[in-house]
Amino acid sequence: MTSPEGSASMTPLLDVRDLQIELVTAHGVVRAVDGVSFTVGRGETVTLIGESGSGKSTTAMGVLGLLPEGLAVLSGSVRIGGRDVVADPGAARAVRGRTVSLIPQDPMTALSPVHTVGRQLGDAIRLRHPGLSRAQARDKGIDLLGQVRITRPETRWKAYPHQFSGGMLQRILIAIALAGDPELLVADEPTSALDATVQASVLDLLMELQERTGIGMLMITHDLGVARLVSDRIHVMKDGRFVESGPAERIVDKPAEPYTRALLAAVPRLGAWDEDETAVPGAAT
Repeated sequence: MTSPEGSASMTPLLDVRDLQIELVTAHGVVRAVDGVSFTVGRGETVTLIGESGSGKSTTAMGVLGLLPEGLAVLSGSVRIGGRDVVADPGAARAVRGRTVSLIPQDPMTALSPVHTVGRQLGDAIRLRHPGLSRAQARDKGIDLLGQVRITRPETRWKAYPHQFSGGMLQRILIAIALAGDPELLVADEPTSALDATVQASVLDLLMELQERTGIGMLMITHDLGVARLVSDRIHVMKDGRFVESGPAERIVDKPAEPYTRALLAAVPRLGAWDEDETAVPGAAT
């Protein structure tokens, strides 16, 4: 017989059932998400992948209750920590920043340019832990910056976003997402604005944090290379629906759908090195 503790550990952090999202636009009502279902458990990464306009980011924003009020109609079930945020929109406000946190896509627009990173991180910490003093919030924030590999974090507390590189800003966003001690992270294209080497370091950081804390992750990306590195399961999305779902290895190595194969074909690959080719373009051979 399964113990109560065992039953709790098997309950998904995120359980989405038949989610439909209709958006009210100037051209009429558009069904952006059409009946998707998936789960995210503790310590696992589930990735939604597809081209721009496929509905993956709309799904993530719907899960978090961040779609414009009055312009989005949701149906189905979205349970976060056992609470249905579709049936009870107030539950979404209760779990955001606590049970679940968002890592936004673009740190240059997600962070305020006129406030220090310490102010922004400290506010996030005190929102979750209102009993902390400013000094205690600063100590916790410096510890979080160290966890996300910001060097000499105590000297960066009073720096402004423009004083950091894109990769460091993305790490600061991860620190802000972790400020509420969440059980689930929603990462919306967290590396799309970064170059390849910085992408790798940010993904490595996310996987290290997950291994250490057991946090669950819902990853949104258009890059199958990124999905292959971090995912346990992949859902391939097109026109608001899942066209293919399964373990990451199977989806990447043996895709069943033409659309998935087209996404794979779009991933850049290094060609063979031709040692006989001259280094000077147009030179005679």
